[in-house]
Amino acid sequence: MPYTDQIIEEVNILARYNLDTSQEGIKVHSSAESDVIEATERLFNKGLVSQQDGGYLTSLGRDAAEHAQNLLFILNSN
Repeated sequence: MPYTDQIIEEVNILARYNLDTSQEGIKVHSSAESDVIEATERLFNKGLVSQQDGGYLTSLGRDAAEHAQNLLFILNSN
């Protein structure tokens, strides 16, 4: 199953989270690109982030972000 543009945007949002701490979230402003806003809202609806505009990762969101960031690390290594 290939990645859709929506999934890629969601992975990009998950990649923005700092996994070194659970005390740091993100805020997606209303002036952000509509794709970013929509991806963040989808992550909220899936239970991965605490707020519609980002916030903190949930437990499931942290697991997803770890996998997403590990995948990006592997694919970007030479």
